[in-house]
Amino acid sequence: MADTVLSSAPRTAPRSPLARYAGRLAAATRGSRGQVRLAELPFLAQIDVRLDAKGAAADGVGLALGAPLALEPNTVVRAGAARVLWLGPDEWLVVGPAGSGRDLEHRIGAGGGEGHVSVTDVSAQRTTLLVSGPRARDLLAHGCALDLHPYAFGAGRCAQTTLARTQVVLVARDDPGAGFWVLVRSSFAGYLTEWLLDAATEYG
Repeated sequence: MADTVLSSAPRTAPRSPLARYAGRLAAATRGSRGQVRLAELPFLAQIDVRLDAKGAAADGVGLALGAPLALEPNTVVRAGAARVLWLGPDEWLVVGPAGSGRDLEHRIGAGGGEGHVSVTDVSAQRTTLLVSGPRARDLLAHGCALDLHPYAFGAGRCAQTTLARTQVVLVARDDPGAGFWVLVRSSFAGYLTEWLLDAATEYG
């Protein structure tokens, strides 16, 4: 009978896609004299939800989250500590605090009941950049074709778009002065961060 050896080596802590940029992001924030703030928000839970918005499952998922799913295109609904982003007529992205993915996935699945609901944890696909400060909109406008004026893209709006030719999900936070979330695929996160750091030198 073969012996089973259990490894006692400690598990290494997960490393975010932009961990090596933390110092440079902080330096850019300091150098801008408060005009822009750049930071990574690592490991946010991201749950992709697909269902019929007119079906009973949509109501059940809304009850499970504590807020109805956003039905107006490109809007965000606050659901406790999570945000529910409208991505399409039958698709939403639920973004929650780090470590909340399993709980959100369970609640959404249970809320959907017997309805046709697809629930997929996509947390590992993307990381999130925070871009805030008085010149945040100006900074993003350098590389984004959307009209980012507050009247067109104010608090509580979201969009799938491109920033510096990189596909992102852009979210205008609903907290005063909270700026924007830029959700970017991990494989493109370094490139986009380099672009943001370069563009931010204008405010230094």
